[in-house]
Amino acid sequence: MGTSEGTELVTLADIEAAAERISDLVLRTPLIQLPHPQHPDEVLHCKAESLQPTSAFKLRGAYNTIAQVLDQARENGIVAQSSGNHARAVAWLAHRLGLRAVIVMPDAAPLPKIDAVRALGADVEIVPSALRDIRAHELAEQHGYVHVPPYDDLRIIAGQGTVGLEIMQQLPEVDTVLVPVSGGGLISGVATAVKALKPGTRVIAVEPELAADAAQSFREGRRITWEQELTYRTVADGLRTPALGLHPWEHFKRYVDDVVTVTEDQILAAMRHLTLAGRLVVEPSGAVATAAWMHNIVPSTGTVAAVVSGGSVDPALLARVLRQEV
Repeated sequence: MGTSEGTELVTLADIEAAAERISDLVLRTPLIQLPHPQHPDEVLHCKAESLQPTSAFKLRGAYNTIAQVLDQARENGIVAQSSGNHARAVAWLAHRLGLRAVIVMPDAAPLPKIDAVRALGADVEIVPSALRDIRAHELAEQHGYVHVPPYDDLRIIAGQGTVGLEIMQQLPEVDTVLVPVSGGGLISGVATAVKALKPGTRVIAVEPELAADAAQSFREGRRITWEQELTYRTVADGLRTPALGLHPWEHFKRYVDDVVTVTEDQILAAMRHLTLAGRLVVEPSGAVATAAWMHNIVPSTGTVAAVVSGGSVDPALLARVLRQEV
């Protein structure tokens, strides 16, 4: 890991090592060309992380972390906290690797995500949203579980950075990369890889305007926390984290060029367009980056890529979106 003003940062070498480490279980996802709904000659190159075995990019960071502590994990088990996609990734890896897993999930997590975690054999503990992180650390302390954090960890960031590494290998001419942001693990890793390989490529964070703590932090130059009752208003349940993690914030300040926000209606419209025109089943959180491009919030000039981060959508919500009932 590298350092910047005494703060440890992930390097391209860390991301390349992570790519090798996770290659046996993690899919190298394709870039799907999505036509613009009003300008069909314009296309967005969608990094389809929704096609991962666990339906989201979270598998990358979770595996990169667990693989480095596998002996301890086999002996003591693992614990993680998540509203859904990280939980599912950890549970899936535990099932594949023969580990005991305890997952702390907030009571506001969508039921299909909770059910998916339980179906993989993990023990699920439901707690109030405000206690999610606290309870995971308590369980690690009490039982000696290996803690696999969702985003605020250098191993997680390096794992998620393999998304950016693949984009640069698949689309070296890319001018702009759009990335959804919540706790910041994904954009930290992606931005690190992109800037190391092509410094002139712009990396733009996208988040719901109802959970815009990263946008405010970026504008004010300091890490800001929003109250959970504010961030939990958005339909994008994977992007409700009230603040960027400490490690992600350091990468964010150094590598991210801009932050934009999208409305709830724009997110749902992007979900529908991705499904019908891109043939991708996408959850709201996975559609935010596409929403910024579709609604011309970011310039569509040059070659643009967007991370479609996940596809763990409630079928009932997807049906309503396709019928334009929400």
